[in-house]
Amino acid sequence: MPVLLLALKVEMLDMTEATVITVDGPSGAGKGTVCAILADTLKWHLLDSGALYRITGLASERKGIDLDDEAGVADVAANLDVRFKPGNEGVTVLLEGDDVTTTIRTEEVGSLASQVAALPAVRAALLQRQRDFRQAPGLVADGRDMGTVVFTDAPVKIFLTASAEERGRRRYEQLRQKGFDASLPALIEDIRTRDERDSNRSVAPLRPASDAKVIDSTTLSIDEVRDEILSIIRNAGLI
Repeated sequence: MPVLLLALKVEMLDMTEATVITVDGPSGAGKGTVCAILADTLKWHLLDSGALYRITGLASERKGIDLDDEAGVADVAANLDVRFKPGNEGVTVLLEGDDVTTTIRTEEVGSLASQVAALPAVRAALLQRQRDFRQAPGLVADGRDMGTVVFTDAPVKIFLTASAEERGRRRYEQLRQKGFDASLPALIEDIRTRDERDSNRSVAPLRPASDAKVIDSTTLSIDEVRDEILSIIRNAGLI
């Protein structure tokens, strides 16, 4: 067999040896929580794709890379040493072994994320970096375009959604528990506006993959969502 064909064959085997389950959907549907539970239950790897821009911004700052240096930031993105560790208390985010779970949720890092997300080379680098998370025994990928763009060959694709009212209520309760004042009607309206924008954007619009199973979590508990997804995975013969 020619060397080139052999190399291509080995690459194809590497890409298919690890199963991927994608869970896409809008913010507030419960993706993060249920993906952490699934990864912990299955003892698979976890990818929180939404956190990668924040992590890239933080990593670039720590390395002294100017965020105007597109090539430099893209190199950081392509080589991120990051791991998402699921557990009973949620997901721990490790950047080069350092726990940055809380750090990446600060307003300062959010601002860094906005800057790096505007760089085309960074977006391209992170697309490949996301695919690099595909490792045995399997991967649970949480995001917005995991099934439609990043892992189009995933054997199980879930689109997890909920009504704007329910997602607004969940967000309202989260903010109140943290001691923040919030307006429920304003939160719901903001969610509707974001849904409209995300569903109609030109690049990777938020929508279910054609072969995705749509789950509406409006009236479901996290345990019920978990059980439904595990049933889908089991019926697909993956566990």
